[in-house]
Amino acid sequence: MRIVDVLAVPVQAGFFFDDQLAIRAGAGHDGFDYTGPPLTPGFRRVRQPGEAVSVLLLLDDGGVEFGDCAAVQYSGAGGRDPLFAAADAAAVVEQVIAPALRGADLAEGFRTMSARIDALTTGPGNSPLPAAVRYGVSQAVLAAVARDRRQTMAEVIRDEYETGAPLVPVPLYAQTGDDRYGNAEKMIIKGVDVLPHGLINNVAEKFGPSGEIFADYLRWLVGRIAELAPSPAYRPRLHFDLYGCAGLAFNADADTDTDADTDADTDADADIDAVADYLAELGNLARPYDLAIEHPIDAGSREAQIDAFRRLRAALKERGSGVRIVVDEWCNTLDDVRAFVAAGAADVIHVKTPDLGSIGSTVQALLLARDAGLEAFCGGTCNETDRSAQVSAHVAMACEATQVLAKPGMGVDEGLMIVANEMARTAALVRAREAARP
Repeated sequence: MRIVDVLAVPVQAGFFFDDQLAIRAGAGHDGFDYTGPPLTPGFRRVRQPGEAVSVLLLLDDGGVEFGDCAAVQYSGAGGRDPLFAAADAAAVVEQVIAPALRGADLAEGFRTMSARIDALTTGPGNSPLPAAVRYGVSQAVLAAVARDRRQTMAEVIRDEYETGAPLVPVPLYAQTGDDRYGNAEKMIIKGVDVLPHGLINNVAEKFGPSGEIFADYLRWLVGRIAELAPSPAYRPRLHFDLYGCAGLAFNADADTDTDADTDADTDADADIDAVADYLAELGNLARPYDLAIEHPIDAGSREAQIDAFRRLRAALKERGSGVRIVVDEWCNTLDDVRAFVAAGAADVIHVKTPDLGSIGSTVQALLLARDAGLEAFCGGTCNETDRSAQVSAHVAMACEATQVLAKPGMGVDEGLMIVANEMARTAALVRAREAARP
């Protein structure tokens, strides 16, 4: 089967682009909006509607397969690509991707075609394709190869990368957005495996000068799980994203060996011991549930982040704490994942699918974490689409991820439905085929 043509169609993303720098600096709320000027280059306002581009592959059997180019909510932060613009992405697809894929034979396989996409360049200086473009195009190619083979996308990945995965649903992780109480209660009632994210992205409003606001929220959550648990056996894992707030709150300019010229609005000089003491206490408050903390400190660069997280993990170990550290910012590309895994700088690797670009890079990153004995989190962002969420479900199953993000959106129910249902359907198809096989 061959690709006849390639179309690029601007579509809606599942949430918004938010200027993380402005929010961390104290941008105020105005209902659902934020007040004040944007601080990250490319933003017109602190919160603006998300954008995406559907890439449609027209096949010579008359069929169509597609994937969606999408970027994370906090674009332009933590070493990521600049703010995504659908019009620019559509132009790249039409001018660079379409000529390269027209007439391509899907018999080449996903892995080979994915590598070809990654090798394409655009713009001045032959810069690489934007990560969001590689993400959407590779989704479409994966779906087309699966159609050609009459397999699920999960089976294609399992077979081509020889993952040995059983192709069963993996634990779901949901995020509350700013409705951290009502949405957390939804998660508990629905028996979500990992919860609630919490969106703790501002010290003054959501964390507290000494972390007291967040600690109170954790106490509330533990109590609410006991009250609303769907069964006595329900034991969710607790996972929060702090967006560097612990480092900002406990900054003592004390004991890190980072460069003196670190940007003033990062917390690279955070007091590691103070942060470790605080996280260890959170671990006690979370009992009897396991606790993972994502991005407690933002050290301002990849190298500084690796150093800070290695030292933080060591400090937690000295305290006998089981709190797990999750890396997110400054771990965006496959090379970044390799560096964090090699350094032992995290317990959980958040493979943020749009930031990795090609689905092939996401697969390799998840397998790197898995094979190193770390937790491989197939994540992403609320700002993706239904299609990219479905594809991510296949990837998570094929790579035996320890958890997969329920996405897109911040309403909980929609993301849970999309990802959980896709995994359930895929697992059922695989079981049926294996049962029918002589």
